[in-house]
Amino acid sequence: MIRSNELLKELWQYRELLYFLAWRDIKVRYKQASLGAAWAIIQPLFSMIIFTLFFGKLAGVPSDGIPYPLFAYCALVPWTYFSGVLSQGGQSLVGNSNLITKVYFPRMILPASTAVSGLLDFAVGSTFLIVLMAYYRVAPNWSLLLAPVFLVNLFLLTAGVSMLTAALNVRYRDVKYALPFLIQLGLFVTPVIYPMTLIPKQFQWIAALNPLSGIVDGFRACIFGRALDPALLGVSLGVTLLIFITGALYFRKTERAFADII
Repeated sequence: MIRSNELLKELWQYRELLYFLAWRDIKVRYKQASLGAAWAIIQPLFSMIIFTLFFGKLAGVPSDGIPYPLFAYCALVPWTYFSGVLSQGGQSLVGNSNLITKVYFPRMILPASTAVSGLLDFAVGSTFLIVLMAYYRVAPNWSLLLAPVFLVNLFLLTAGVSMLTAALNVRYRDVKYALPFLIQLGLFVTPVIYPMTLIPKQFQWIAALNPLSGIVDGFRACIFGRALDPALLGVSLGVTLLIFITGALYFRKTERAFADII
């Protein structure tokens, strides 16, 4: 097994391939799409409209004093990044079987490139968040400077889960069918359409084990100048690192057999 410093050195040597594959993913995603990158705004925007009508208006789900459209959209941007990258990252090895069987390169680059390419959608989707903040006259403050911390946390979590599911999908093709269901379920166990305060305090520690809970809540706190929950943040970061390390180790352990199985 390659040591961590040797792995990092190898990934650095193949960084141009990482950029190329990430750019290829972006071009394939929007090839012959007349709206292009605007889909990065349309997807969370329409989800926000539906959630506002059904949960904000009809069900009366609270939003901690924040206008519900803004409350939902600022959580849908990181959620859309996570779910979109995971859907593609889980298929990244199987979908590139011709490369794996013919050319050597660090296989980890495939799910990593998917996570990198998704950052463009995250950036585009975030631009409409600025429009919503202006419309509702929500002024940013110094806490917004902490947003990159949660973006790094989100990237590591997404990359770790993508590596794990991509490696599992090579051996167990059931992952292809289970992944959409798990992503759909994840939307409801993550505080996207409801605030963490809606969960009874005695059960909030269970919700905190979902690292996306801390990430989504952290993004909201940064944008709206709310106090950060250090316990939720700490658990989210700890679980994220555990998932990332587990995904990377399992990926390295099984990647030698990819070409034979795939």
